[in-house]
Amino acid sequence: MEDLIKGRLGGADGYDIRCAIDGDKIVGRAGGKLHGKDIELEITESGVQGSVGSESVRIELADGELKGNVGSQKVTLRGVDRVTGFMGEPIVGWNIVAQQQGEHLTGQLGSTVLGRTFDLQLGSAPGWVGALVAVVAFYALEPRASVSA
Repeated sequence: MEDLIKGRLGGADGYDIRCAIDGDKIVGRAGGKLHGKDIELEITESGVQGSVGSESVRIELADGELKGNVGSQKVTLRGVDRVTGFMGEPIVGWNIVAQQQGEHLTGQLGSTVLGRTFDLQLGSAPGWVGALVAVVAFYALEPRASVSA
């Protein structure tokens, strides 16, 4: 059986996420065939690199945190199965919170009013990988996430 990260970002009015895990590579799609973006990520010794649609993803591991950029937005993630972090700038940004239970990851990007929930099946991936995939999908498909202040 193929190892997958799959689930939903944003509930009923949100987007599907489906990515195959092949060793250190994560390849898939966020959204549908028409309104969607391809995700291609590779986990390296020093972090994660790749792309979502035509935007680059470059995240480095430093002092126990993953820090870098998804497109034009800064991202910081901390933790493995309980993941917290931030995407964007201090005034215009989104808090990230996620909790892994077995192969299931649930979380929230942004506030409870203006944010988006996500619910993913992780396969063999750790929680931080699922949280990163959710952040990448949010950036790619949520118009307000990719706007620079």
